[in-house]
Amino acid sequence: MKAAVIVFPASNCDRDIADALHRATGRPPAMIWHGDSDLPKLDLIVIPGGFSYGDYLRAGAMAAHSPVLQEIKARAEQGVAVLGVCNGFQVLTESGLLPGALMRNASLKYIHRSVPLRVEGTNSIFTARYKPDQTINLPIAHHDGNYFADKDTLRRLEGEGQVAFRYLDNPNGSMNDIAGLYNDRRNVLGMMPHPERVSDPALGSIHGKPMFDALVEALS
Repeated sequence: MKAAVIVFPASNCDRDIADALHRATGRPPAMIWHGDSDLPKLDLIVIPGGFSYGDYLRAGAMAAHSPVLQEIKARAEQGVAVLGVCNGFQVLTESGLLPGALMRNASLKYIHRSVPLRVEGTNSIFTARYKPDQTINLPIAHHDGNYFADKDTLRRLEGEGQVAFRYLDNPNGSMNDIAGLYNDRRNVLGMMPHPERVSDPALGSIHGKPMFDALVEALS
């Protein structure tokens, strides 16, 4: 599996997810600067967490206009897998690769803790190693993780089974408890929790490891 991690000014989880991918695949992923638009042949593109461009304007809004995003959109349309975590999820919504928006947490406070999630389905390359309705615990670390979409969009997401993960204690006010969702082809996943932070026993948990194992199995 050939993977790449996109690096923006103020990305701060790019090395974390690169380490998780290295452990899963046995090879380091390519680290692509956001200003580059000439991507190599890839099976997986990851947009990591952090505070791209310092979250000026809106979280992910400026990163969504970086040169590399046009190429990521084109690759996604071709079926290449794209994973956006935390700020990466924000970038995916701001760029139109996923519907809806991530707004300020309902508490108006930054939240950093482990939260319980329910895996809503296993019929994707990202979740095939989990069990249906499995409860997992992943860490969150965000100030703008409150997922919002209009009623018609929510109805479509729910009806088409595009919700990937759902909060069991909704820490940020997200509509329908949405913690992560797919595009309609299920090759793009955006999620606020961080699977890379619990992908090795040395990190205290491996609840995120099945995601990386599933991707290797599907894309190798």
